[in-house]
Amino acid sequence: MNFGFFMLKIGLTGGIGSGKTTVAHIFKVLGIPVFDADTVAKDLMENNTELRDKLIAQFGTNVFESGKLNRKWLASIVFQDPHQLDLLNAQVHPMTLQAAENWFVQQDADYVIKEAALLFEAGAGAGLDFIIGVFAPPHIRIQRVMQRDGLSREEVLARIDRQVSDTIKMKLCDFVIVNDDQQLLTEQVLELHQKLIQLNIHNG
Repeated sequence: MNFGFFMLKIGLTGGIGSGKTTVAHIFKVLGIPVFDADTVAKDLMENNTELRDKLIAQFGTNVFESGKLNRKWLASIVFQDPHQLDLLNAQVHPMTLQAAENWFVQQDADYVIKEAALLFEAGAGAGLDFIIGVFAPPHIRIQRVMQRDGLSREEVLARIDRQVSDTIKMKLCDFVIVNDDQQLLTEQVLELHQKLIQLNIHNG
């Protein structure tokens, strides 16, 4: 522990189906605090009164079902219409960014991780010391999401098209973890974990 003297802020990102949540879980097992931006955004949409009202005004009452965010319905709207997606992001991202900043100041560890699918798209990488990218080949990503979410190939491709391409995204990252079902994921995370601890000691 660094007792608040210095703490690295690390971003963790990857395209849909890349496996970034699995990587985040391994970091959690190692005792590293992880801020899950996607989960926080969903929580804000369901429980923040101001944001709920804005979403209903923008998308109609169907955006909520029995008080819960109708994620599948909302996704069917925004991933088919870039303008609607931009409107959604404009409402949600500022609140999520602020929640992350509030979370950072409460942490006390060698380093902390901010996990976000749209780290570059939303400008959520500002203020981070390093960014980790999780890469998986397109065919593996498509298959994972089809199985996980019960979506068609076309629906998955529509979501992938709304994100920065992995080729560009990985070049913007400081470290890349490959999750192709061939290279051992845990070993890559452990190696990076030790490297980040050493970077913290060096910078601190």
